[in-house]
Amino acid sequence: MAQEMRNKKKKSKLFIILFVEIIIILLIFAGYYVYDKMNKIQFDDSENSNIKQNEEVEIEGYHNIALFGVDSRENALKKSTHSDTIVIASINNQTKDVKLVSIYRDTYVNIPGEGYDKINAAYFKGGYSLALSTINTNFDLDVKEFVTVNFSAIVNVIDELGGIQLDITDSELKYLNGYVRELNRINKTQVPGLKSSGTQVVNGTQATAYARIRYTKGGDFKRAERQRIVIQKIFEKAKSSDLSTVNSIIDEMFPQIYTNLTTAEILKLATDIFSYNITENTGFPFEKDAHTYDRVSYVFPINLQDNVVRLHDFMFDDTAYVPSSSVQEYSTYVEGIRGQ
Repeated sequence: MAQEMRNKKKKSKLFIILFVEIIIILLIFAGYYVYDKMNKIQFDDSENSNIKQNEEVEIEGYHNIALFGVDSRENALKKSTHSDTIVIASINNQTKDVKLVSIYRDTYVNIPGEGYDKINAAYFKGGYSLALSTINTNFDLDVKEFVTVNFSAIVNVIDELGGIQLDITDSELKYLNGYVRELNRINKTQVPGLKSSGTQVVNGTQATAYARIRYTKGGDFKRAERQRIVIQKIFEKAKSSDLSTVNSIIDEMFPQIYTNLTTAEILKLATDIFSYNITENTGFPFEKDAHTYDRVSYVFPINLQDNVVRLHDFMFDDTAYVPSSSVQEYSTYVEGIRGQ
């Protein structure tokens, strides 16, 4: 009996949280006890062979996963929708430390086969394979796996957790309530807005609205920071949740997930879930210049190759990284455009 109880306790701890957008989710709630539920996830590896990376790139000891929160008013998950949120979760295989990097959605990049555009256009034009290829070739990464969630998914997971605590400023309040109204239209709900600013527990709709705010001081850069705050809050609360809550989240969320992670890969990640610890997070590019070019507003990296060096230092503790020839080429081109 004692051994059976220990086994049950052990199983109750085997799950993964997939956070994202506007958050959204860092890994998928999963565990051996929910193996039979995994077929609810929208699995798709049909484009895996089309994912590109620069030949010179070799990254060892880290597992990197892209988290996409799609900007779809119809809650669609696949291509023909812009990736409103792009977060790279980098897991140190040895220490289990996790670092999060938000890539600003308006970042000016070279989309393979399409030319230069905002990075969020890659998902719209070619789905996950083109989005991952764009990330890899512009920043010398090796991301092969992704998880995509929509507005409804993040709302549901936070509601199942009983809400999260956020500090809402006076300047954020009116924009948050505006996005609450929009999310109500999308999800056919009637969630009320917040009555006042300050530190308070907010529900899923309100938290997602908070993560979408981009019109206060700091613009889209501040919005990416808000998204990382929400991710952190979800992660912290999920790790302390009971088995019943986790099971409810799985039932609600799995049908709203789109990924190329296989069941075996998810379960492999799940075995270390209580060892994971989000240690640092940041936005990318580090040095940037936001202005209009050809009547479109972009975020231009100031010297892309220097930004990539700093990125590899942040993510992989590689202080002596030398960018690939492709990144050096893109860097020269972007500097020319940025000066116009």
